[in-house]
Amino acid sequence: MLRYSSVFWSINSSVSSVVHFAANVAIAAIIAVPAMAMAETAEEKGLAIAHEADRRGEGFTDLESTMRMVLISKRGEKSERELRVKTLEGQGEGEGDKGLTIFDTPADVRGTALLTWSYKDKDDDQWLYLPALRRVKTISSRNQSGSFMGSEFAFEDMRAQEVEKYTYKFLREEACGELTCFVSERVPTDKYSGYTRQEVWMDTVEYRVQKVDYYDRKKSLLKTLTMTDYAQYKDKFWRPSLMLMINHQTGKSTELHWNDYKFSTGLKESDFSQNSLMRAR
Repeated sequence: MLRYSSVFWSINSSVSSVVHFAANVAIAAIIAVPAMAMAETAEEKGLAIAHEADRRGEGFTDLESTMRMVLISKRGEKSERELRVKTLEGQGEGEGDKGLTIFDTPADVRGTALLTWSYKDKDDDQWLYLPALRRVKTISSRNQSGSFMGSEFAFEDMRAQEVEKYTYKFLREEACGELTCFVSERVPTDKYSGYTRQEVWMDTVEYRVQKVDYYDRKKSLLKTLTMTDYAQYKDKFWRPSLMLMINHQTGKSTELHWNDYKFSTGLKESDFSQNSLMRAR
C-alpha cells in the first residue's frame, strides 16, 4: 500500500509539473507575441537613428562660417583656398536647406560661388558661378559625382544630407575612439549618385557623425570622411572644426578647416537666389 501510494504521488506530481510547465510556456508565448511584433528591424532602427540626428540639428535658422580648404596631392603637396559658407534652414514642406559657398582666395578662383537648393522629395538644384566666364553653370544630377573645384569632395557631398534621400540599415554598435558609435548603412535613392552605399559612424550620445565610408559604383571603397574637433554652439548645435576626406583610390585628400560659426545672422531667401551668385563677393 505504501508502495502504491508512493507511486501514485509521483504520478500526480509529474502530471502537475507538466501542467504547470505547459501553462508557463503558454503565458510566455502570449507575452512574446506583442514583444516580437514590436521588435525593431535593422532598417527601422537605421532610419530612427537618422531621424534623431536630424531632429537634434533642427532650429538653427541660418548660419555663416568661414572655411580653409587644403588640397593635398598623392606626394603630399598642398594648396589652400579660403571660402565663406552661408546656410539657410529649410522651412516649407519638402524643402531642404539652401547653401551658398563663395571662394575668396586664391585670386584665380576669387568670386567663384556654388549655390545649392536641397529638397526632401525631389532632385536638388545646384548652380556654379564662374567669374572668369561670367556665366552660371547648372550642375545636373548626372554630374553630381564630379569633383568640387578639384577637391576630393563631390558636388553631391556639398548638398544637405536630407534623411529622405537615403534608405537605412543599422549594422552594429562599436567603439570609435573614446566614444561608442552606431554604425549604419545608407543607400542613396538617386540613381545618378556616385555612391552605391555609405557606412556611417555616429556617436550614441550626441548623434554626431564621426566617420563615413563611401563605396563607388563598382562597390569598392572609394573615400573616407572623418569629422573631428566638435564644438557646441548655442547650447545645442554641434559642428566639427575639421573634416578630412581621403580618396583611397587616388591617394589624394582634402581638409576642410571650419571657423567663425555664427548662427541666426538674419539671412533671407533673397540671399540664396541665382542672382545672388553674381553678387557674391
